[in-house]
Amino acid sequence: MRRALPAALLPLALVVACTEAPEGEALVRINLDGSEIEETAAPTPTATASETAVPSACTRVTFEGAPLTHCIADPAQHRIATANLGADKQPYASLAAFAASVDPASIAFAMNGGMYGDDLKPIGYYVEKGERLAQLNREPGEGNFYMKPNGVFFGSASGGWRVLGSNTFFNTVGDRPEFGTQSGPLLLDGGKLHPDIQDDGPSKAIRNAVGVDGGGKAHFVIADAPVSFGQLARYFRDVLKVPNALYLDGQVSSLWDPATGRMDKGRVGPIIVVTKRAEKAGATAQ
Repeated sequence: MRRALPAALLPLALVVACTEAPEGEALVRINLDGSEIEETAAPTPTATASETAVPSACTRVTFEGAPLTHCIADPAQHRIATANLGADKQPYASLAAFAASVDPASIAFAMNGGMYGDDLKPIGYYVEKGERLAQLNREPGEGNFYMKPNGVFFGSASGGWRVLGSNTFFNTVGDRPEFGTQSGPLLLDGGKLHPDIQDDGPSKAIRNAVGVDGGGKAHFVIADAPVSFGQLARYFRDVLKVPNALYLDGQVSSLWDPATGRMDKGRVGPIIVVTKRAEKAGATAQ
């Protein structure tokens, strides 16, 4: 079991790997030699759903002029798990490496799933296959993860998925979930935008987040062009109508959608894996 260190003891490099400029600060990316990295265009799918016989759980949409990809996990059709370490006990580090370890026919989609340190391991609460590998982190600190309230996406593999603020999770959830990942900030808390998020701040990035609607479906959204925190939060509030939405990360945000052939490149830590229920996967393979 990995115990999260207090923020004051975390080395600066721990959060550099996966955090970005907080809301209100322009996005600047820096090489290790101190030179600026030229911002690149968002990753684009290599195929469309119409080019494959396998239906995709993901749809490309436009919101306030921004291109997004919206993926839905339905408990009637899907299961959810987390993944971080491979058979060699080392982090997968990329969606492509994870894909090489599984049967693609069983996967609906997979997405990076929470903040991590230089070692690619989560810096907050993390449960995989019912085993808690990192404890809830409620310490103060700098960066997006520490914008309180942050939160936890968790549940059983087959349903009962939820997003809760970290304090609410600590105070109300007694049983360990089958999967769980802590990230931050909460984009939406009780249907309201996070108090530190501007309506459309100058910090823009490729970002992704998750929320669960009243019917129990989990909605995963990844931007296909740089967006602000506020813009992404409003999509969850105004279009998806979810009460709570959890920011997963920015800049490293990545999606694997086997149905369309999309495989985003990037260095990732925890991964949220949405698989097809056995009967659905079997029906597709026939």
